[in-house]
Amino acid sequence: MKHSAFTYTQAQFQDYAEQILRHAQQQGCSDATVDVSEGSGLSVSVRRGKVETIEQNRDKGIAVSVYMGLRRGNASTSDFSPASLRATVEAACNIARFTAEDACAGLPDVDMLERQPQDLKMFYHWPIDAQEALALAKRAEDAAFAVDKRVTNSEGSAVSVQHSQFFMMNSRGFAGGYPYSRHSLSVCPITGRGSHMQRDYWYSSQRDPRKLAEPEAVGRYAAERALSRLHARRLKTGQYPVLYEAPLAVGLLGAFVQAVSGSSLYRQSSFLLDSLGRQVFPSHISILEEPHIKGGMGSAPFDEEGVRTVRREVVSKGVVQGYFLSTYSARKLGMVSTGNAGGSHNLRLRSSRTRKTDDFNAMLQKLGTGLLVTDLMGQGVNYVTGDYSRGAAGFWVENGVIAYPVEEITIAGNMRDMFQQIVAVGADEMQRGAKTCGSILIENMVVAGN
Repeated sequence: MKHSAFTYTQAQFQDYAEQILRHAQQQGCSDATVDVSEGSGLSVSVRRGKVETIEQNRDKGIAVSVYMGLRRGNASTSDFSPASLRATVEAACNIARFTAEDACAGLPDVDMLERQPQDLKMFYHWPIDAQEALALAKRAEDAAFAVDKRVTNSEGSAVSVQHSQFFMMNSRGFAGGYPYSRHSLSVCPITGRGSHMQRDYWYSSQRDPRKLAEPEAVGRYAAERALSRLHARRLKTGQYPVLYEAPLAVGLLGAFVQAVSGSSLYRQSSFLLDSLGRQVFPSHISILEEPHIKGGMGSAPFDEEGVRTVRREVVSKGVVQGYFLSTYSARKLGMVSTGNAGGSHNLRLRSSRTRKTDDFNAMLQKLGTGLLVTDLMGQGVNYVTGDYSRGAAGFWVENGVIAYPVEEITIAGNMRDMFQQIVAVGADEMQRGAKTCGSILIENMVVAGN
């Protein structure tokens, strides 16, 4: 059965995959894997009530990897004709013949592959046209302007609709695929005038469009955030406790994932080398990976290699229990894949100290007097040493109450120390992509200002 969002059925994708594998076998390949995909999307934006962009995309592709013993070759095409499928396999084979042997190359072991993928409800059709999408974007921007006359400008409001599907098959018996969707709404208002302008933004992103926040709510909140930053000051340089607002706290979780991902570890380019079984966080911190949440932004029944995904505690009582490994990186490290080719799946950082009443205001009380960070600029993370230095903006907090906005400051530390100095995690959880976290309070960081 073909869905109206797509040109092809999963059965047609499977037929193309089978043709590719037959060609690979005829070319003398010892193994092969193929990924067939298509996507369609709509992206619109308005600025100051006028249409800025309307973009529609529709694409398709076949990617094939072949193995000739320990030699690997890759090729891809967007042409699904029989002649093109054959030529793509031949191109991959020609590449494989000239590559160096790699003892870690190859498909996952058969017993690692997912044989009965469950339906995780990843696809929600949004049959919206450009005019309807523009109307939603305009509602969000109008709501932002309506909050206060000090909202003087806008960097625009956007709506994005994306429908995709894929089917993957390999020569070791794996076959599986599914459709998935991602939809979003965002707005970025500007407040003030001249040298006293401030901007902020907010967005809502979901697989199911019915779960998106109302455009008016997104617009209002974005405007309130931008207004709260007016008349920002610089801080006196010093060492202070720092509270990361939930959307930024998710970034700290992302830094941990990168540091304990296979490619960083086998390249010896991580500040958390050999951290398995070691205390990296305080004992009240745990990190859970839950790949099988229905409709989850990071859900997947199997990873990008067909390896089954599993629910696991990556960190338990502050101790690292597992890395994020693909088949290749696992072999390089003498380990086994964790089903994370392509990244992590629905990670959630929690603290055993967190109570239901630990909302944002409660976290300000825990901060007491210190810095609340709501915006970060620049990359500023050295993953080899763990050194961390980011441009920041936010608010100075005194006795648990926001005193005034601050800007043009830099916060610095080392990620090893920052992880160890997490003293509290808020119940104000927020999901950003495949990660969920509440606000995070770090005991002490260097803040450079005046």
